[in-house]
Amino acid sequence: MSLQLRPQYWLISIALGWSFLGLFQPATLANDGTERPVEANATNHVVAADFSESFAPLLEVVSGAKGTFELTGTVSGHVDGQVQRLELRFAKWDEQAFELELTHPDYSVAIYRRPQLTAFALPKHQVVFVANGDLQGSDHLELSGITERLISRGSVASTFAPMVFCGDPKALAGAIKTLLDLSASDEPLSWLGGDGTELKIRNSEDDSPVATYVIEHRQWQGALQVAAPPAPRNEAQLREQLWANWKHETLDRDELERTLSRGLRRALEVLLPSPSLINPRQTTAKVEHGELRWVENQRLVLLSGTPEQIGHAHGQLLKTQSMACIDSVLHAFGAVQTIQTGRWFRSDLEAAYKRLRTHIPEDHLIETRALAKSLELPIDTMEVLNVFPELFHCSGFAVFGDATVDGKLYHGRVLDYMTMIGLQDAATTFVIAVDGKIPFATVGYAGFIGSVSGMNQEQVSLGEMGGRGEGQWDGVPMATLMRRGLEECHTLQEVIDLWSNNPRTCEYYYVFADGKDRSAVGVAATPEKVEFVYPGQAHPLLGEGIKDTVLLSAGDRLNKLRARVQESYGKIDKQKAQWLMSRPVAMSSNLHNVLFVPEDGLFQVANASHNGPAAEQPYVEYNLRALVLELQSQAQPVLAK
Repeated sequence: MSLQLRPQYWLISIALGWSFLGLFQPATLANDGTERPVEANATNHVVAADFSESFAPLLEVVSGAKGTFELTGTVSGHVDGQVQRLELRFAKWDEQAFELELTHPDYSVAIYRRPQLTAFALPKHQVVFVANGDLQGSDHLELSGITERLISRGSVASTFAPMVFCGDPKALAGAIKTLLDLSASDEPLSWLGGDGTELKIRNSEDDSPVATYVIEHRQWQGALQVAAPPAPRNEAQLREQLWANWKHETLDRDELERTLSRGLRRALEVLLPSPSLINPRQTTAKVEHGELRWVENQRLVLLSGTPEQIGHAHGQLLKTQSMACIDSVLHAFGAVQTIQTGRWFRSDLEAAYKRLRTHIPEDHLIETRALAKSLELPIDTMEVLNVFPELFHCSGFAVFGDATVDGKLYHGRVLDYMTMIGLQDAATTFVIAVDGKIPFATVGYAGFIGSVSGMNQEQVSLGEMGGRGEGQWDGVPMATLMRRGLEECHTLQEVIDLWSNNPRTCEYYYVFADGKDRSAVGVAATPEKVEFVYPGQAHPLLGEGIKDTVLLSAGDRLNKLRARVQESYGKIDKQKAQWLMSRPVAMSSNLHNVLFVPEDGLFQVANASHNGPAAEQPYVEYNLRALVLELQSQAQPVLAK
């Protein structure tokens, strides 16, 4: 499964969010049922009359004062040095019935909603997902109150939404004029803003009364028209006129609307994060069998006990962050991945889980179920989240002996993986002691019980790198095998045996290390075979071997990593090892970096922020030995009030 999201696919999130938040607001009704604007502060009415009156049709739509309309237009601009163009059509009849169509050269999306119907159509794939019936949940697309459901305090949009969606076109015009510092230009029906924004009206060249409202801002331009909508089509007409000969897939209506609404809400948080999301409150907490701490702006969670106790404590301590992780993966990313592939993402995950489940240890299933119960979520939601295929494009290394300044083994792990879906908001370092198993640390994410980067009390450290092989699900999930390596293996040889003797999924690469004897190995694993590359060994994909070194990466990043190791050979310490993982070895999507020093029981973690990749953030050092001793000494954990 390709998990690479091109930036233009997030245009769909911007456009959908803008449409739902700005265009779908119902008008307030007077006692006689006629539309009237919401009351606004009198000072908001101070606006040039010509601007307010000239833009009245569009302002009535955006502010929510107009209950029925059809809006069409285009938005174009530059993304990654290329011109992107998005066409928009939105028709609204009432709070239950609307149509939204968005077309881009790479994709097209349409939502058709009626009182008993929601359809999510992908014209370029000729696929439509259809759902009928009543809705039960609170996450839905009914237009009444949509702003409150789509804008959370995690998005800066929550600050200005009340001002924009006030229901009063004149108040909105006043706000726009003030914010943009508008003044009339020399051209008729044109206004200029202090930041270079230009608003203008182009009258129709024919006899049509429809005018075009143009908004230009630096490299972006929008052109919109407002008209009366045509009569709404029923489901039979939609099937006959739009979806004939298409593939039709029936979905549960709650699932379809929940995916779109929660996905849009999460996308707005990631695209427009608020200060409370960028700098969350560092609240500590203790519950039975668990504790949440903050260490230099990073979350650290300590968990101990039976699998059920650990899962329950995990949910208690990280409910908000777990929900953010779920919304990022299942809803925001899931909707975009559906648009890209033409397949319903949740269905793909469920199909994978059916094949993977038989290879997941029962104690991991118990922990997942307890986590779901603690979060008050369906068990199947947590199950599919925890087999989310992590096809990472990463780098890893282990250096020791003659390569390092003191002979110690330094194991670096670079996770390059889609910071754009906001997983950094759920970033958590866990130290876990399951009854009867080896205590370990894993650098991961709230709501996720597997591991992609970790080290255990026996000085064994593991890091993973993704490859190809979507659909090869008849084996142990990668993240499950990683966790088993941490909680079951005392030596590097035991890790090698675990990978050799268990069925595997897809194609993955790894660096494994053991601080006890300063040993390491690179691994290339597929369902069919597993290959081990030892320190100093040459390999067709990795180049000539370097003594006391294991390096795994690809392309220019591999070349850069090799050059850095050779440049610093014999001088590598913790600071130099961090430098080995800096840009451009780490990609712009760098989600976390970890440096393990297994023989000292130390590891250092850097997590991405909303402003930059992990490689550009400060590292925080943890002492696994000391943290495990704390867990083992806590015979009577304190229950939080």
